[in-house]
Amino acid sequence: MRINDQITLQDWEMTESFSRASGPGGQNVNKVSTAVELRFEAARSPNLPDPVKARLRRLAGRRWTQDGAIVLRVEDTRSQARNREIARARLTELIRNALERPKPRIPTRPTLASKRRRLESKARRAEIKTMRAPPGQE
Repeated sequence: MRINDQITLQDWEMTESFSRASGPGGQNVNKVSTAVELRFEAARSPNLPDPVKARLRRLAGRRWTQDGAIVLRVEDTRSQARNREIARARLTELIRNALERPKPRIPTRPTLASKRRRLESKARRAEIKTMRAPPGQE
């Protein structure tokens, strides 16, 4: 499976299993295994660099297993072939998102004018609150 120009996933890295899906489908639901569970061995993949694997693990969240695999379950449609396509598309999108290096945050300082505005609004608010107090309670 091709992710981009540099990364192509091998067939051995992915396994698919099929089971019966829940939801609409009439009698077909009870007979045909249309739900797809795609398992991608991300930690063992030689095609993904280590920083990408780390970002992928963070993005995958609960879908990342103890042994370093990503498990995607799709039962959106009644068609097994369409569910396979959706699962593969979701995996591709997840890996593409992990390939993007996050922009480093550059800490900035608040401007003098913003500090002054903040203090003026705090003073205004304090004055409003003191005006609420009954007379002679200063």
